[in-house]
Amino acid sequence: MTDTEGQTGRRLERAILDLLERRGPTSTICPSDAARAVYEGDDDGWRALMEPARRAARRLVTAGEVEITQSGRPVEPTKARGPIRIRRAH
Repeated sequence: MTDTEGQTGRRLERAILDLLERRGPTSTICPSDAARAVYEGDDDGWRALMEPARRAARRLVTAGEVEITQSGRPVEPTKARGPIRIRRAH
């Protein structure tokens, strides 16, 4: 991981945790919420941060901070395909 990727990854992790902190204890966010929070432009450039946001969420799962869910149920991060949601770990 390059320094820029590392900095962006840390910013995405912080954005995920900050967004969840502002919501209710059982609320979820989409990785796009974190990507939009970190992206510094006015266009659709945040879309390039979607996979880095998903990776940041997986790191936070490993750290025990969050869960990745699909259809409201926790899923193994490496097995999640398609749309995911992120919530605080229970």
